[in-house]
Amino acid sequence: MSTARGPAALELDAEEEIDLRSAWARIANRWWLPVGGLLVGAVVGLLLSVGGGDVYRAETILYLGQPFTPNGGGQIQSLATNPKTVSEIVRSDSAIKRASLASGLRPGQLRGKISSQAIASPGAARNLSPLVEVSVTAPAAAKAEKAAGSLASSVIDSVSEYVDRKITLLEEQITSDEQGLEAANERIAAALQQQREAVGNKQLSLAERILIQANANSTLNFYEARITNLRADRNNAEQLLSLAQNVERSRVVQSGEAVRTTATSRRNAALIGALAGLVLGALAAYLADPFLARGRAAAPH
Repeated sequence: MSTARGPAALELDAEEEIDLRSAWARIANRWWLPVGGLLVGAVVGLLLSVGGGDVYRAETILYLGQPFTPNGGGQIQSLATNPKTVSEIVRSDSAIKRASLASGLRPGQLRGKISSQAIASPGAARNLSPLVEVSVTAPAAAKAEKAAGSLASSVIDSVSEYVDRKITLLEEQITSDEQGLEAANERIAAALQQQREAVGNKQLSLAERILIQANANSTLNFYEARITNLRADRNNAEQLLSLAQNVERSRVVQSGEAVRTTATSRRNAALIGALAGLVLGALAAYLADPFLARGRAAAPH
């Protein structure tokens, strides 16, 4: 059900429409003030950004890795697969203090100057990307690079505990297999020597020679089978070790090399300055007529 509007409401709407038209007419009559304010504001903003001083930004690219089960059968969830891990670590007090000691910057100079973002291909989920960029902004190039390197180390140390332990165990297994192969080869060499000695020993009876040959053959068969198993086990461990070192473990893909940049974005500063100039110019154009009218009224006739 519609409600009839009274004469007072209609009169108020008419007054508002007249005021808006009047304001637009004042601004249009002196259009050069908003345009001039826009241009002057953009120039002033650009000059302020240029005079704001230069800083250095170092960006380090990390590969977080993809942990697998101990036998390499499937992927598992870990700190490296959590999309919030890097952001939380690089902004933690312990990581900032460590970066402060490494770079010589005060913790206060690092807070608010650290950022991280996942590097994902178009269409891929960002939380599934194992590549992350960690960046640090500092007043000196060397300090920015050292701080970025320290933060990268903090991330790697935190997310690599499982894979580091896995690598240690695989290396121990490979060492054990190699020691087993060495011992087996020694036993095979001893058995072959025993066979040769038995054949050349004329003092032994035929039965004794046959018994020695049988024992030696049994030893040879056992250790040859053991060598086959040890080699297969070593090869499997070496493949798992290569997987752990090259795929599962976190590492720095590209070290942060500091580049000079402005403290304030020139484009943003110019846009903000232009907007402020436009608003001030429009306000000046709107107030120009009343101000000039009061000036004329106050002037002596």
